[in-house]
Amino acid sequence: MILKSEILTFRNTELKDIDFVCSLESNEENAKFIIPWSKEKHEKAIENTDILHLIVEGGKGNHPVGYMIIAGLENPDLSIELVRITIRDKGKGYGKESIRLIKELVFTKHNANRLWLDVKVNNLRAFNLYKKQGFVVEGTLRECIKNDKGFESLYIMSILKNEFEKSNQG
Repeated sequence: MILKSEILTFRNTELKDIDFVCSLESNEENAKFIIPWSKEKHEKAIENTDILHLIVEGGKGNHPVGYMIIAGLENPDLSIELVRITIRDKGKGYGKESIRLIKELVFTKHNANRLWLDVKVNNLRAFNLYKKQGFVVEGTLRECIKNDKGFESLYIMSILKNEFEKSNQG
């Protein structure tokens, strides 16, 4: 177990979890907002010391409800990327609590100065969650992802350690 709250537990992803992770990525509701990885890419991420690949467990019986990937644990600039968060059971507060916990993990345990992410411009649910969690838009990567309908843009968002600390004081 990496981290625990009243409603969620984070644990390291194991090879036996990869099918669950890939099924979440291929889910139609999730696939439009992420670029799915192959099983091999997830396996390599699990083995990479610069990456933390986590299963998010919650609900009755503490079953898997999602996963997260953060990268940059070895970054000398103390900047960590939230590469991916995908939650299966939406509307139960798991995403909000996951973001709260990951901020706590990167800023306290890993002593990061900056946590950043990118989010597709049309992913309003995630964008609004990140804003409410203190992330600030740094810029837009315009039409940087090609898909079957054309191009999509990404917002780059971040939160700094001092912003995290201020929000925890109040």
